[in-house]
Amino acid sequence: MNDISKNFTCNESIKEKEVRVIDAEGNQLGILQTKEAQRMADESELDLVMISPNAKPPVCKIMDLGKYIYEQAKKEKEAKKKQKVTVIKEIRCGITIEENDIAIKAKNARKFLVDGDKVKITIRFKGREAALSHLGVKILDNFVSKLEDVCVVEKPAKQDGRNMTMVLAPKKA
Repeated sequence: MNDISKNFTCNESIKEKEVRVIDAEGNQLGILQTKEAQRMADESELDLVMISPNAKPPVCKIMDLGKYIYEQAKKEKEAKKKQKVTVIKEIRCGITIEENDIAIKAKNARKFLVDGDKVKITIRFKGREAALSHLGVKILDNFVSKLEDVCVVEKPAKQDGRNMTMVLAPKKA
């Protein structure tokens, strides 16, 4: 049983004597005896479905439950298709990186940003390089200056142990 059908209870489980009934077209039929509402649903070859069990009296609707569950599942599937999953792409470099290498990595980052992905730039410090964090900040600033037309800095440069990271997000069109 999927999530949609858990929200409704059907025919046999209605224990109240009186229920407020809504027909298949959405018109309120008023408060009826449960047996009478069930008889009306059976005559129209549909299900009597409890929509709001906590109301006084409970609200029931005459509908085709299988068709309703199918349509809800179809809507959920369609909504999932339209969602854009953001992916974080990581670009790693060291503080000894040369200008041409920065240009190549910036070119790759530009592709990721244009595609709508976020880019995480990580600079790794080896050995005694950890004391040279100011060079890491310069490299990250250089990186951002090459991409400032397509990105915004989501998280500024931050040093975590032997790594310095910065997250760039694509600019909104």
